[in-house]
Amino acid sequence: MLAYIVRRLFAVVVMLLVVTFVTLGIFFLIPKLTGSDPAAMFVGKQADPASIEGVRQKLGLDDPILVQFWHFVSGIFVGRDYVGGGDTIHCAAPCFGYSFKTEQDVWLMLVDRIPVTVSMVLGAAVLWLVMGVSTGVVSALRRGTMIDRAAMVTALAGVSLPIYFTAMLALLVFRIQLGWLDAKWVPFTESPGSWFMGLLLPWVTLAFLYAAMYARLTRATMLEVLGEDYIRTARAKGLTEPVVLGKHAMRSTMTPILTIFGMDLGALIGGAILTETAFNLPGLGSAAFKAVGDRDLPLILAVTLITAAAVVVMNLVVDLMYAVIDPRVRLA
Repeated sequence: MLAYIVRRLFAVVVMLLVVTFVTLGIFFLIPKLTGSDPAAMFVGKQADPASIEGVRQKLGLDDPILVQFWHFVSGIFVGRDYVGGGDTIHCAAPCFGYSFKTEQDVWLMLVDRIPVTVSMVLGAAVLWLVMGVSTGVVSALRRGTMIDRAAMVTALAGVSLPIYFTAMLALLVFRIQLGWLDAKWVPFTESPGSWFMGLLLPWVTLAFLYAAMYARLTRATMLEVLGEDYIRTARAKGLTEPVVLGKHAMRSTMTPILTIFGMDLGALIGGAILTETAFNLPGLGSAAFKAVGDRDLPLILAVTLITAAAVVVMNLVVDLMYAVIDPRVRLA
């Protein structure tokens, strides 16, 4: 088990380095190959030749891509100084870049937004996992009944309706017409109750989409598992139905669900753009959306790397959870 964890941690580090290198290549190398000037894309409001040359010197764009990669990665751990254009800008660790458009450290622009996104995603994840899996199990056990049909029709609606539609509908009904809930970010440390009420609408809206997908996946997987020989053997041995379902069927059913859950959770931690924008939540997704409109490339680069890191780490957690959920999996 320990050897497996060490190997997986090494693989995670390598994957993060590869993703970082590829991402930097997209931002710094490809523009050169297409005849564009990367410095002009990163410069702020004063896009005069002197400012562009200063940004080129600060970012070291004339250096080989491997040197730029080393400066960026080392800056995450020890900080970085951007020298050029007659001045020096210090970016403290963890340095994910510096926005020359807003003249701010990128990490300082994101650090207050991370709790917003994490709070929204984790709360929604609990809801969609509980609702989706329970609905899928009930549908599989009541296959062909009205309960099954109603659940699958609801799941189909959840998958089909775009999240910006359900978000606007939830705001119209619960905020404008009924005046019950208001999607407003309040830090948990200031008021747990306001934090909960402010995120309830985004949680339900985001969970509705994913719960529908998880219900369909759980139903299909459960129906397949219930037809396996070991399930029939367990029933023939006289085991009660709760034991057959809970101890045997659910463990096999949860394996593909856990795989998808890790990928979905990791991707959303990088920012649920539509949900955050619809509810005006100051998270990573809304920051990335605004950065795209402003062409603030360092900010886009940082959000991309945070998303990639979240996906890779969540896949590591999923791999370790396999042995806990499914006893047939052995980590060597």
